[in-house]
Amino acid sequence: MKDDLNIALKKGKGILRLCPNWVPRSFCVPGRRLKLHPDDYYSFGTHRGGIDERWFASTTKADNGPLTLEDEGLSYIYIEDGARKEKILLKDAIENVGDDILSSVIMDKYGGWTMYAKFFDNMEPLPLHLHQDNEKAAKVGQKGKPEGYYFPKQLNNHPAYFPHTYFGLNPGTNRDDIKKCLENWEKGDNAILYHSKAYKLKPGTGWDVPPGVLHAPGTLLTYEPQFASDVFAMFQNFTWDKYIPWDLLIKNVPEESKKDLDYIVDLIDWDLNLDPIFFQNRFLEPKPVSSIEQMKEEGYEEYLVVYNSEFYSAKELTVYPKETITIKESGAYGLIVIQGHGKVGGLEVESPAMIRFEQMTHDELFVTYNAACEGIEIKNESKCDNLVMLKHLGPEA
Repeated sequence: MKDDLNIALKKGKGILRLCPNWVPRSFCVPGRRLKLHPDDYYSFGTHRGGIDERWFASTTKADNGPLTLEDEGLSYIYIEDGARKEKILLKDAIENVGDDILSSVIMDKYGGWTMYAKFFDNMEPLPLHLHQDNEKAAKVGQKGKPEGYYFPKQLNNHPAYFPHTYFGLNPGTNRDDIKKCLENWEKGDNAILYHSKAYKLKPGTGWDVPPGVLHAPGTLLTYEPQFASDVFAMFQNFTWDKYIPWDLLIKNVPEESKKDLDYIVDLIDWDLNLDPIFFQNRFLEPKPVSSIEQMKEEGYEEYLVVYNSEFYSAKELTVYPKETITIKESGAYGLIVIQGHGKVGGLEVESPAMIRFEQMTHDELFVTYNAACEGIEIKNESKCDNLVMLKHLGPEA
């Protein structure tokens, strides 16, 4: 492994090329904005559901029940050495030479890469659900999961059926209200959305979603940097006339508490959900990383688009046509190109128009610690099209 990894690091000057990483969900309907070929959205089999997620820089296995594949959700490093082509799990590479990829400081403090990002692409809204915090997730041997949202304009050419997301709980909602919804799980729609509020989603903006916050994601394609975990609890039993089984509420609940409604209701962070200024505290407007005028003079624009978490952040970088810039970061990061073509370091990049299920692409990279700190030269080779990428950064970057 180390020899192959050294080949990849040398060729990319500290930058690794990653393979597309597709994830199906049995309870979702693909929004078909992931650039997959129309024939390929059910490539895992119709019994697994459609592909409505693509994961980036992931060392986290997807938790999709007993039929989950051994490497589902895990990112592979692509290595090309002449005619020889190999793949190595990013997870294995970090476990073996994490000091070289992430730095010894991050490895000593966090033990590895503690975040990943994804594109979530669904035609219909998801059920109201939450992700457990560290305390509750630890009871099932997992980690808590904060996440951030950003809605890239390049991938939202249409809004699908319901571009609104329910967040939190209405003022005055109490534990008994939610317990009653859970008691009515098998009696028809449990009516939990009457206790929440929907916000219209705006392309080019985002949201901060801490653990314990109830949310029912809408139908814009969403870029989601998040902590490296796949825990959740569905609190809504019907979404657009589609039944959600009780098992998806108690998937990450201890065996002895699966029928304990008091325990389940305690998964909710009541202070966050009842925050009277929830919008002001959780809505994310892009923030320029430096003077907009100065960036434009140098041939680019860069904005912080996901923030407020100690575990991850994300930036949107736009390089103007025929411009070459150098960008430094203080830690390793992954990136996905969503518009244009050019070079990042020594590697060619391009945003594909269409992807077959097992096809390799040149749109996803992972920048190692030393390369990020030294600075990456990025060149837009187009005469007319911007080169745009989303960068997902881990803690302390």
